[in-house]
Amino acid sequence: MNFLMNVPHLHHKKRNSGWWLALMAALVVLVLPGRGLAQELEPEGPVYVVQEGDTLWSIAQQFGVGLDELITYNQISDANQVGIGARLVIPGLEGVSGELVTEPIGFGENLFSLSRRYQAPVDVLARLNHLTSPNELYVGRNLILPVQDEVHVLGARISLSAGQTTLEAAILQNNNPWMLAILNGLSGPAGALVGEVYHAPGTTVGGPGALPGEIQILQLDPAPLVQGKAAVIRLDGQTGLTVQGTLLDRKFDFFTQGDGSYFAMQGVHAMTEPGLYPLAIQGTSESGVQFSFSQEVYIRSGNYPMDPVLVVSPETVDPAVTRPEDAQWTNLAQPVTSQKQWAGMFEAPVPKEFAECWPSQFGNRRSYNGSPYNFFHTGLDFCGGVGTEIYAPAAGTVVFAGPLTVRGNATIIDHGWGIYSGYMHQSEIKVSFGDQVEAGQLIGLVGNTGRVTGPHLHFEIWAAGVQVDPMDWLLQEFP
Repeated sequence: MNFLMNVPHLHHKKRNSGWWLALMAALVVLVLPGRGLAQELEPEGPVYVVQEGDTLWSIAQQFGVGLDELITYNQISDANQVGIGARLVIPGLEGVSGELVTEPIGFGENLFSLSRRYQAPVDVLARLNHLTSPNELYVGRNLILPVQDEVHVLGARISLSAGQTTLEAAILQNNNPWMLAILNGLSGPAGALVGEVYHAPGTTVGGPGALPGEIQILQLDPAPLVQGKAAVIRLDGQTGLTVQGTLLDRKFDFFTQGDGSYFAMQGVHAMTEPGLYPLAIQGTSESGVQFSFSQEVYIRSGNYPMDPVLVVSPETVDPAVTRPEDAQWTNLAQPVTSQKQWAGMFEAPVPKEFAECWPSQFGNRRSYNGSPYNFFHTGLDFCGGVGTEIYAPAAGTVVFAGPLTVRGNATIIDHGWGIYSGYMHQSEIKVSFGDQVEAGQLIGLVGNTGRVTGPHLHFEIWAAGVQVDPMDWLLQEFP
């Protein structure tokens, strides 16, 4: 071997035989199968551990590297032998170290909070995930994150209030202000900004990293959101918080029963175009700490089918009639009352024999008298002949009871917290404006008044001013 020729005369020096044997042992290690002398150094870079379902091609695509480059860099001679648990070094990521993991982005995180949580510079996270805009960090998106072997333990989340210095905040947390600056990637203690959220060293603390420590839990259900469904936002934190939110240009309120858990429910309109939309929350703690946060959320299609073309009275689809009535009906369901009146799941509003008979369900796209399919079914239809009983599905207050052209004899009940239920096409109304009703109480009789093709009950649920799928409220408990 050429390498041996560069070590002349060693075999003539018996007194150095121990050194010679050590050298030969080292050479054996260097020329083990699968290694060449030119590859005696391990490749440098962050490591990805192969997961179930991975292929070399999918890994290369995930990290934006060439397949051949990945194979060559890791000295892979047989791609079929790369199994689950194999450790691959990803080329082209200079300055990145640690083990790479893929995790979904939680609600309440942004690029800065993830940078501090994982102790990775913002530009590194952006490069790892090919990010060009903060809007790409939507809830549920899988993000590649580098996990270091040794990092500072992140403790409490703190946020400077107006007029407060980093030194004061550090003293309150029993921390060194310079350690606080280093841990959060600041040039010095004076670099902290009012309203920004920072991590203090100490015992690991979970929770939404982009919000101050006054908030322990921030959850969104469902995620992604769905056309025609109610988005439920839960926030757990200190008592005395004042919180509001905005989604799809609609403001919504948070409510609490005094135990530190806050809930908001905002309906997503059934005709909302699928895509990314900002969901923002802002508020103030009892001690005066202000916070605000916005994150993109994805709204997906509800995959609603098309009903057969319906033939109805022309008067009931005349815009001169429908527009003012639609506006009146919508306005009735807009006021938000702070007292929650319902408890548990909503009950079916009809007798048991009709409780699972639905001629048409919520969200179905509709055409009237040959029109385009630009209408949707705003409720859940229940079977029943004229005179079938209609019951209140939950406790509430009657805010409308009377005749309408399109909806026929109709009733609306306010259940509190921005939740309403509606009943259309009745033959008789058994309640009046202002009545307090209980779950299971008789409120009317099924009929065929208004825009109908036969007798049935049209049942609606409204959440923060938007009609949502009533079936959800009959199958699960909302807070």
